[in-house]
Amino acid sequence: MRKRKPRKRREPLVAGWRESIILPELGIGPLVAKLDTGARSAALHAANIKLYQGDDGQRVRFDAFIDNTKAHARKCDLPVYANRKVKNTGGVVEERIVVKSTIVLGGEKWQTEITLTDRSDMGVPMLLGRATIKRRFLVHPSKTYIITKSHQITKSHQKLQQQRTTSGEAS
Repeated sequence: MRKRKPRKRREPLVAGWRESIILPELGIGPLVAKLDTGARSAALHAANIKLYQGDDGQRVRFDAFIDNTKAHARKCDLPVYANRKVKNTGGVVEERIVVKSTIVLGGEKWQTEITLTDRSDMGVPMLLGRATIKRRFLVHPSKTYIITKSHQITKSHQKLQQQRTTSGEAS
């Protein structure tokens, strides 16, 4: 029997409680996200959420803001990963659709589960909870934009904006 070498764990990055993220598979970002250790999962503001049966199973169509201006929304279409009961900000249990997508924050890029919900009354369109940031980030409770600096445009953000420009979409 071979002995396994212990995996070397990297120290988590220190992040502000508010950071800019992108969702490259959806063509969304930079978008302000709140890193909330009191929440369990990630949540994205979505409007016009419609379930339908696709050839490959249940899917969901929804509109999501492509950036912080809230002036432009993108029509998104993803497979449904799950349906989950989630306690909302008011403590009320609600059923939410869960999708999987990639998140980019600073130099980190990872696949995660995201619930879709109406966050129009919240201060930010995206929330990253404990399960989403676990082992990746330590959250500084009194600082914002430690990783992304205040609305800094990274190379990933610039590439996303170039893709929008070439596809004729406003940024």
